[in-house]
Amino acid sequence: MSDEDLSAEENRAISGLIREELAKRRLTRAGLAETAKLSLSTLEKAMSGQRPFTLATVVRLESALGMKLRKAGNGHAVSDAALAPESLGSYSRPAVKWLEGNYLTLRPSFSVSKGIYAYRTEIAWEQSVSHLVFQESERLDTAYKQDGYVSVPHQSGYIYLVTNKHGQHRMATLSRPMIGGEMFGLLATLQSGKGATLMPIAIPIVLIPVRRFGSDPRFGLIKPEEADYGTYEKLLRRCITEPFIILQPE
Repeated sequence: MSDEDLSAEENRAISGLIREELAKRRLTRAGLAETAKLSLSTLEKAMSGQRPFTLATVVRLESALGMKLRKAGNGHAVSDAALAPESLGSYSRPAVKWLEGNYLTLRPSFSVSKGIYAYRTEIAWEQSVSHLVFQESERLDTAYKQDGYVSVPHQSGYIYLVTNKHGQHRMATLSRPMIGGEMFGLLATLQSGKGATLMPIAIPIVLIPVRRFGSDPRFGLIKPEEADYGTYEKLLRRCITEPFIILQPE
């Protein structure tokens, strides 16, 4: 046994924690091994006691699970943070910390042909509820700004921003961030019609880290003849041209 191998006692404790997390999050061993960039055989043998965990293996598993598996000073393994509810993906804060921040949000305008509506979305960890939340600002129509919770399920690989106000839902389904932090997706919401009428509508949406623009980007209604339109339109068009979403033709 090398100096980096864990003891039999530590091995049993870590195996137990991994089994608990797999059951809690409804993950398979194969899925965990893939996320941790380990072979399934290595994981299976270590969990069965046929081969001790190495420090390098445990570090990869901790990164994949977003929690500590090794013993703390009191002799017990501890989590870096409480888990989000199972209905949101059972994620821990370390596992989703890369999502936190301010984003420029782009979507087509409902009122101006070819116009682009730009506003800010902040994603942050809310300690009191133990999960990510989001909040919109810099909107011209302040009465319609949204806030809600963030779901990050392991199975689908997508990120969901969901508003639920008195049973009325609005949801953005987003891709995992690209190398520049952009997230492309589809927004399902309601559009104001005549009078008090609301109509369901689905449109492309993009979230880009504000830091990408050096200083605060331009918010509000951006028309085709205005500055920044070309940059914003190119980002929004990628939703369909790459494609990240499919809009069924009429």
